[in-house]
Amino acid sequence: MKFDQKKIRLFAHVLTGIYFAACVWLYYQQSVAVLDESLANIPYQSDLPLHISMVIEDGWYYSFTAYVYRLLYWLCAGSTIGIAVFLAAVTAATVYMTELLVCRLWKRPADGVTLLLSLSLNFVMPVYLSFVGEFRYVSYQSGNIWHNSTYLCMRLMALATLLYYFKLEETYREGISAREWLTFALLNVVCTGIKPSFLLVYSPIVGLFLLADVIRKTPWKRVLTFGSALLPSGLVLLWQNQVLFGEDTGNGISFQPWYTFSLHASIVKGAAVCSVLFCVLVVLVKFRELVRERSSIFILLMSILGFLEAVCLVESGSRSVDGNFLWGYSFCIFVLFALCAVKWLQVGKGRVQGAVKLLLSAVYAWHLYCGLYFFMNLVTGASYWMR
Repeated sequence: MKFDQKKIRLFAHVLTGIYFAACVWLYYQQSVAVLDESLANIPYQSDLPLHISMVIEDGWYYSFTAYVYRLLYWLCAGSTIGIAVFLAAVTAATVYMTELLVCRLWKRPADGVTLLLSLSLNFVMPVYLSFVGEFRYVSYQSGNIWHNSTYLCMRLMALATLLYYFKLEETYREGISAREWLTFALLNVVCTGIKPSFLLVYSPIVGLFLLADVIRKTPWKRVLTFGSALLPSGLVLLWQNQVLFGEDTGNGISFQPWYTFSLHASIVKGAAVCSVLFCVLVVLVKFRELVRERSSIFILLMSILGFLEAVCLVESGSRSVDGNFLWGYSFCIFVLFALCAVKWLQVGKGRVQGAVKLLLSAVYAWHLYCGLYFFMNLVTGASYWMR
């Protein structure tokens, strides 16, 4: 049975437009929500009012997004509507950036299917079991988050950075141009300046791949030139470290395995599995194929590193319960879902493979239902602490 890909793609564009409009409403309501000290049962509760307040009232420029918020707040004469539209545009653009990743991993041109899949990937969330974790988001880990504006912006830039890395990684052994080097360096700088979480899970794996190339006798000059594009983002990371963990902040980093994961989950390891159940099943089914592809290996290793950082590292001091080492892992989950969704749709025909694909389809649908349910409740005023 053949489908009209143009009509499917048009339908996906319309759905993305509706998603954009819903996000404008959601982010504006979040931006004007009044938070009290208890932070309990507040309609449209999110981190956005705090992020705006830290810039407008406190003058604390903790992220590159702060400069954008200051400008939009001034252009809109003290209204937060410009910030809401900006964040909604970032969220919608992430759908199309996700499609670029899907097409690269699938080696398939953009069409209706790739855009619909990418849109769905922007909604999948952990499968919810109340006895495993009481709260639909807070008790689990998710790649789709609508309450933290810096994560939204970082995710878009991280996708662009990762895609450009994959592009250059295929060709850098023959040399890269000054323009390519500068573009790659700038992407890394901007992404890190928005939120340093991506660099922490991505740069060590880049280094590991470069080391493997050195062992394979890739010329040192090529390796060093490519790798040096990450150095400017390291300087940004030092600035972020001073702002977030300077001596006057009273904050630091400690090693406390499973502490963050256990704060709000009844069955901690069960919640970790429920967060990525679809991905776990796909990796088990397609493991041999995954480990033969460089991009798949990169995403898997990055996800493992992100998981280990999220499990083991905790901020000490006033932010000890904020779970800020989860953000890098959240991005890893987002990309891992994209990889696994492609592999799911590539499962072949046959009785056994058909049964496997049906099972995977059911689990993916469960993730998607949980995400859509969560998002629709957010749009109607629920807090991200919803059950």
